[in-house]
Amino acid sequence: MLKVLSGLSLEQLEDLVAKEGGSKFRAKQIHNWIYSKSVSSIDEMTDLSKDFRESLKHNYTVTNSKIKTKQVSSDGTIKYLIEYSDGECVETVLMRFDNRANLTACVSSQVGCAVNCSFCATGKRGFIRNLDYKEIIEQVLTIQRDTGLKVTNIVFMGQGEPLLNLDNVLKALEIFNNDFQIGARRITISTSGIIPKIKELANSELQSTLAISLHAPNHQLRAELMPIENKYNIDELKNSLLEYIEQTGRRITIEYILIHGFNDTTECAKELAYYLRGIKCNINLIPYNNVNDTKYKKSSNDDIMKFKYLLEHSGKKVTVRLERGADIDAACGQLRGKTV
Repeated sequence: MLKVLSGLSLEQLEDLVAKEGGSKFRAKQIHNWIYSKSVSSIDEMTDLSKDFRESLKHNYTVTNSKIKTKQVSSDGTIKYLIEYSDGECVETVLMRFDNRANLTACVSSQVGCAVNCSFCATGKRGFIRNLDYKEIIEQVLTIQRDTGLKVTNIVFMGQGEPLLNLDNVLKALEIFNNDFQIGARRITISTSGIIPKIKELANSELQSTLAISLHAPNHQLRAELMPIENKYNIDELKNSLLEYIEQTGRRITIEYILIHGFNDTTECAKELAYYLRGIKCNINLIPYNNVNDTKYKKSSNDDIMKFKYLLEHSGKKVTVRLERGADIDAACGQLRGKTV
């Protein structure tokens, strides 16, 4: 089986090229073709000699994954279903926003998910396996190869719970920093609240943003939405967030999906504001996106704006997430990795 070049650091490429009788300069050329020019084949590396390319092709390939399906939303969002060498698939999304230069990749960290939030399509598949770090970065490379565009921001908000695959997520993040030249502060890692891993993340001294999928202001409501609440409850989570902020000095993001008549009431807004007292955070409100086989409905615009106002009155910075890709099931909570 051919070995994959994507995901290798410059130092690893230098070792590889040396074994093939090439120089460090050749390794830099290959590195540039993979991460800056986003080629998909060795034949596209035209500043390498034909003989050297042929030699490489005996043992190596740039990638062994492929785009199984591609969908383009009316708002310009692109969703890819990527198939890996074992036949498993995940979805990744490129989001573009009007009047912004940023191109954001929403990447997956697992095939399926064990957390099984009731509002999310991914959990309905169950957990299948972790992605290795090369499979994570392959999602961004796939976007760049297909579009010819350079991804500037990355959010670990696709399929899976990133902190349950933290070693591979951190390795991928290192490559995004060093090889893609994407700054750590342009990368966000979202979690449902895996407390031991939040502590581990704090110890890693990363500059990336930590986002917490909270989605309810109390134990009872959160447990109905997120079974993980029964293992790591909301009060313990708050303590871990306070420790994280004290240790890192970094502001976190609180994500909160608004569901009509469930967690979007005035009482919920006031309770959430009380819960977040003392936590250095921004709040990102997310209008619920339709998922088959759930009972939930999206909050009205009036209720969303009222909820936002009440939270802002507590002194927090509050944004409402722009909806992207809902018409192709690419919005928050809609990724399933389905092949049909």
